[in-house]
Amino acid sequence: MKINLSNWNVEDSNFWESSGKKIANRNLIISIPALLLAFAVWIMWGVIIKYMKDFGYNFGMTDGLIPGSAPFIETLNKVNGLYYTLPAIAGLAGATLRLPNSFLISLGGGRNVIFATTLLLIIPALGTGMALADLNTSYMVFAIMALLSGFGGGNFASSMSNISFFFPKKNQGYALGMNAGIGNLGVAVMQKTIPFVVGFSLFGVAGVSMGTGNGPLAGIQNAGWVWVPLLALSAIAAFFGMNNVITGTPKLPNPIQGISKTLLMVFLGLVAASAGAYLLVGLKVNMWIVLPVVIILTVLLMKYATPGAIKDNLKKQFSILSDKHNWIMTVIYTMTFGSFIGFSAAFPKLCQDIFVYTDSADPSFINPNAPNFMLWVFLGPALGALIRPVGGILSDKINSGSRVTAFSTVFQIIATLAVAYFIIKAREANSPEQYWWPFFISFMVLFMTTGIGNGSTFRSIPYIFQKEQAGPVLGWTSAIAAYGAFVIPKVFGQQISAGTPEKALFGFAIYYVICLLLNWYYYDRKKSGIQC
Repeated sequence: MKINLSNWNVEDSNFWESSGKKIANRNLIISIPALLLAFAVWIMWGVIIKYMKDFGYNFGMTDGLIPGSAPFIETLNKVNGLYYTLPAIAGLAGATLRLPNSFLISLGGGRNVIFATTLLLIIPALGTGMALADLNTSYMVFAIMALLSGFGGGNFASSMSNISFFFPKKNQGYALGMNAGIGNLGVAVMQKTIPFVVGFSLFGVAGVSMGTGNGPLAGIQNAGWVWVPLLALSAIAAFFGMNNVITGTPKLPNPIQGISKTLLMVFLGLVAASAGAYLLVGLKVNMWIVLPVVIILTVLLMKYATPGAIKDNLKKQFSILSDKHNWIMTVIYTMTFGSFIGFSAAFPKLCQDIFVYTDSADPSFINPNAPNFMLWVFLGPALGALIRPVGGILSDKINSGSRVTAFSTVFQIIATLAVAYFIIKAREANSPEQYWWPFFISFMVLFMTTGIGNGSTFRSIPYIFQKEQAGPVLGWTSAIAAYGAFVIPKVFGQQISAGTPEKALFGFAIYYVICLLLNWYYYDRKKSGIQC
């Protein structure tokens, strides 16, 4: 099979029907599971930290302390806060890596990029499995694995860019919708897979040093190990089954050239993400300072630490940063996808903190009547992903993405406030589990509204920007929005430590109101000048 395709014109119906369609569909079929696995590895920390809490992974910080003593309880509270930083670090890295990934296809070629970025995910999957082998593994080891799992978050940008070059305009909605929609389902798949596999002694975990953890959860290592063979198969499929096309990569590279350019750009993103993680955890710099520092550092590294040919390409695409509508849509899109991915990362641990460990005076107390929330949490990401195309379909039907965004945002605000209300009621109740179902249902509405808004805002961008700008804007907005996977777990962690998780939701609701006003003023009111 020919890897580099220099003759690629899918807008020609004869070419499309005779050979292009078959090649495009083969690349899509291989791309979808690769992206699904990328999302699974990226967001897996939201579930892993739940089991770390159950098993007592205290990073060696409670050694020598007397259980039940004031220093012991204080340390447990500190450890619980550190749990939340792991999905936050993964979110920070994944979002940061989306920035270089936005430009990878034009440099390295689709087949080379998907192969290399999928193969990289084996490192955090393997490393996490090994780290979970010991209850006293240090926090730093887990933090590094969380950082490296960010490879999966970055893969979305390159995967979507790659698939867009394989299909004609008339099929773009189908192809991108399938790739993104099923790819996002990786979060829900992960949230069902990990609870299932930790009950089995797969991959030789019988000798794990788990202290007293010799029960049905002794297979906790499988939370990392289970992805390794699947990633290996996906990478092999990409290497032997995918193509590089000249429309996406004007200078078609050989495998060594393409993979080398890919690794260079990913490395630059990883440097910026590592600096951010160190500022956040090592120097304890405020997250709102860390966020712009990391974004600026990433852009500067891409602008000045890359070869000349790459700089010229990036310069053209960075022109969008001077357009105010790029920033407005970045804020609005972050409200939708940023909320979806952030809530996906934080939801399992939040459920545990609200309904299982319910005694703030005794962090080791377990509510005997707590709901088995792990049976249900996967539904949130699943609904958010599956309903995403509805936002686009509704927007097409009424010919207004901004109007659909407005309505979905109103319900998103209501759902957010409802979740906050039931958190307060659960905290004040002697039997907090009685508020589980209203809390859960409100959160499901919240997930669905983020999904609908996700689809409608994506539909609006091509109507706001000229054709040559729309692609880079989509890449930029999706990258910045992914920082929701960093911000939301971190904010919840801070507010859980303070005993007021509802304040996090009040803050999110205020942000959503701001987005509602921006959407109305610039796009949805009659005299806005832009109908999208």
